Amino acid sequence: MLSIRGGSVRRGASVILADVNVALDAGEVLGVLGPNGAGKSTLLAALSGELPVGVGEVLLHQKPLHGWSGPERARCLAVLPQNSSLSFGFRVDEVVGLGRLPHESGLEADRAIVSAALGAADAQHLAQRSYLSLSGGEQQRVHLARVLAQLWPGRTGQVLLLDEPTAMLDPLHQHSILHAIRQFAKLGGAVLVILHDLNLAARYCDRLVLLADGRVHLSGTPEQVLQTEPLKSVFGLDVLIQRHPERDHPLIIAR
Repeated sequence: MLSIRGGSVRRGASVILADVNVALDAGEVLGVLGPNGAGKSTLLAALSGELPVGVGEVLLHQKPLHGWSGPERARCLAVLPQNSSLSFGFRVDEVVGLGRLPHESGLEADRAIVSAALGAADAQHLAQRSYLSLSGGEQQRVHLARVLAQLWPGRTGQVLLLDEPTAMLDPLHQHSILHAIRQFAKLGGAVLVILHDLNLAARYCDRLVLLADGRVHLSGTPEQVLQTEPLKSVFGLDVLIQRHPERDHPLIIAR
């Protein structure tokens, strides 16, 4: 569905990404891990078209990303950047409604979609509040609802790119948001999500890409990637790897 092939990104004389190959398939959640400065947000920006690749190509449905018109691309690709903010006192439902701008589905249908997207992000009770009155975590959930509304309810061919969507969220909402993302993938959509929490990645992601110094250090299933040696090499972190007693996915414990 969405892929970068041999992708390299430079900023001035610095190479931020080098020869990166990542492919995102329908129905899966792909997690991107790595320390600060590894190139995670740059990868997302390249996949979304925000940053051009100097070498290689980005393909959406086997078509170069730059070959898509803006509205056409927005109907199948939505992006939640690391920092989303508004300086206008819009109501929350109006902010989420911005996600419907690429569509011509009608006011009544859009209202129903906005309500459903707010529910998926556990933010429906905030609908009539001013966006500026919300906490950072509440604002984050509103922006997630906005990008969900852009692609609602999710189907094969649609792609969601999320840069640290669990930042600023309490533990309950970290899990509820990632559950909503999994539901989007279950309907056939594809999700790329940047995460810092290794245990959340182990629980909710089908595949993982571990970045280091702008390159793919390792990719595979959570069981293949979340191993003591690569985590020590990339993060400098000594860990124990156990199995979750109920779900059987890897459980990472810092020594």
